[in-house]
Amino acid sequence: MIYRENGQFKTSYRADQQIFPIRQDRIAIFALLAVALVVVPLLAPEYLFRAVLIPFLILSLAALGLNILVGYCGQISLGTGGFMAVGAYMAYNAYVRVEGMPLVLALILGGISATLVGVLFGIPSLRIKGLYLAVATLAAQFFTDWAFLRIKWFTNDSSSGSVSVAGLNVLGLPIESPVQKYLFCLGFVLVFALLAKNLVRSSIGREWMAIRDMDVAAAVIGIRPVYAKLTAFAVSSFIVGIAGGLWAFVHLGSWEPAAFSVDRSFQLLFMVIIGGLGSIMGSFFGAAFIVMLPILLDNLPLWFGIPIDTALASHLTFMIFGALIVFFLIVEPHGIARLWSTAKEKLRLWPFPH
Repeated sequence: MIYRENGQFKTSYRADQQIFPIRQDRIAIFALLAVALVVVPLLAPEYLFRAVLIPFLILSLAALGLNILVGYCGQISLGTGGFMAVGAYMAYNAYVRVEGMPLVLALILGGISATLVGVLFGIPSLRIKGLYLAVATLAAQFFTDWAFLRIKWFTNDSSSGSVSVAGLNVLGLPIESPVQKYLFCLGFVLVFALLAKNLVRSSIGREWMAIRDMDVAAAVIGIRPVYAKLTAFAVSSFIVGIAGGLWAFVHLGSWEPAAFSVDRSFQLLFMVIIGGLGSIMGSFFGAAFIVMLPILLDNLPLWFGIPIDTALASHLTFMIFGALIVFFLIVEPHGIARLWSTAKEKLRLWPFPH
């Protein structure tokens, strides 16, 4: 009865094709935005911003970009950490080398640089697929790790390879406190989530999904595989590059190439798989799972007063975390987004059996 659609009539194509055609969804989204924009900045403690909310937002953005490539276009990528590094370091160079460079423009330039690198390493996708493509994109990860570690120009001739930024501001407004950083990241996430949602509903999104399902059949009906695959790599790399710049500038402040290692690439791939392939909402579910579950497992012994060694607690966290991932993939291989869709379908009929 809570999620009934009775009486919600559509009288135009525009009304039928809106992002949230059901009234209950629109109310829930507006309520969630109100909480995120008003309640959380007023009530959340500083630890929650630094340890949970800001990493969650930035990793959600990166997972969103990867989901476009893997979930919607079906092109496996293991070089996401490298594309994040390209966005971070090129945004850094634009920010420190050009006097008066606006922060947002520097991040966009970092995203454009990641787009160019992503398209370059996406060219092999025109001839190979599956595991071979994954290895080809993994080469991008190793190449970027080597380049940012060995070529001193990228780090502004830093001897240690570590770089840092400070005094961030947008239109004269400082981006220093945890609340300001949270709102800054939230603005990027909202803009790119809306853009991605509309992209996957457009003609190019349908081309990506046709290539994912069967590229030979897609080519037969007139879809150009070259255009579809390279645009997926371009859009994905741009969003991931923006996320890399935010991770470096806003979350870390000071970083080195190890911050974007191959572990980051696998972490983002796990987010997409666990959250749900081919789902915008799944990117957020997967990021929440990956970010919050280790913190929850680390604090459980303290909450229940169980005396446990720190090293043992750390190892147990990794073991439980891995076991939960495997269990979840067996129980629901389509991700948390599928569970959410199933729950919504059941709410449409509850409390009646059919």
